[in-house]
Amino acid sequence: MPLPAPKSWILGDNFTRTYPHLASLEALWETKWKLPCKLSVYPFHHGRYSDFEPIFTKLIAAGVNTAYVDEYTEAFQPTARKLVAEATAAEKAGEKDNAIDLYERAACVLRISRFPSKDASDLKVRAFQRQKEVYLVGAALWEEPMREVLIPHTAGIAIDEGDKVPLFVRLPKGIKEGGKEKSPVVLLIAGLDGHRPDNSGRSHEFHKRGWATVICEPPGTGDSPAARCDPDSPDRLFTSILDWIASQPHFDNNKIIVWGLSAGGYYAIRVAHTHQDRLLGAIGQGAGTHHFLSRPWLEQIDKHEYPFVLSTAYVKKYGYKDWEELMDNAQKDFSLVNSGILQGKSCRLLLVNGTQDGLMPIEDSMLCMLYGRPKEGRFYDGMLHMGYPPANESVWPWMEEVMASK
Repeated sequence: MPLPAPKSWILGDNFTRTYPHLASLEALWETKWKLPCKLSVYPFHHGRYSDFEPIFTKLIAAGVNTAYVDEYTEAFQPTARKLVAEATAAEKAGEKDNAIDLYERAACVLRISRFPSKDASDLKVRAFQRQKEVYLVGAALWEEPMREVLIPHTAGIAIDEGDKVPLFVRLPKGIKEGGKEKSPVVLLIAGLDGHRPDNSGRSHEFHKRGWATVICEPPGTGDSPAARCDPDSPDRLFTSILDWIASQPHFDNNKIIVWGLSAGGYYAIRVAHTHQDRLLGAIGQGAGTHHFLSRPWLEQIDKHEYPFVLSTAYVKKYGYKDWEELMDNAQKDFSLVNSGILQGKSCRLLLVNGTQDGLMPIEDSMLCMLYGRPKEGRFYDGMLHMGYPPANESVWPWMEEVMASK
């Protein structure tokens, strides 16, 4: 019997409330984005307020109120080009730290330009491609660089998914490709709008701990080759990735933790069950499992904390014809409860989120506690999606403990 949606949600009155930042781009900037931009935190990682303030002033004056139009994306490109030119000049002058900073600022500008879905237009696709290029030029200057690696999609269906999986890979200090010394691995699964180039901060934390970084994008996002409308495609994707990790002599195949972020959290929970014998642990942060794709939840989703209309990005991600088809079918197709996956064995699994998450209901993390192996959880009362800002205070110690357990 299908598991019904709750009669009342922990989100409370906010479940049906339209959040004020959705009124206009000016409201978004003034009430939701200006402060994180000043602090260089999500979604403005490594960005600078002085780069963005003139862009949003111009967009607001022009009456642009959605990110799903080319006028929005185009407004960021002159600033990105200027920053890339300055970064190139700094690199040629031998000013490595300055060049790295400028490349990261340019990549951040390009990131916000293709927000929230790079599949929304050809221009956003080009902005995403440029973001990757700029990011990798800067990341190549790090002491231990980040690089793109195309691995064989050995488990993929060639006609639908191609034969390559693009990853970002970074080795910690002292670890050489093909060498005898081995490092633990963190496989980071990106989210709906946060793609491979948007995770420098986490990679730096892994690096400090002597862990390798491997970043992938889940089905229907970024450059993921996995079929977006096939519920089984992530299982093939992670088989290919884990097989590749196992083939690399410099990785410790007994010390792999998967960390899924937001939309990627669903896949972290899934792989914790489908590939449980190959993982030391997994983290589902801001994750959905079942209710996030229920019609009652989806009918309210465009009112909540996402910066723009989320339904448009969801249709692109999951590959349905339109929003109605998604609401009719997504839970039946992708629920981890209906599929029986949550009822199976799992590796050690940590669930982290805010109780006031308006994108992925906290009920979905709680559902995991009802099935299979006992899970671990840290829920932040009153916090929004992902449990930010305090959530990482529980993630890093947990990862350290799990890595040290074997």
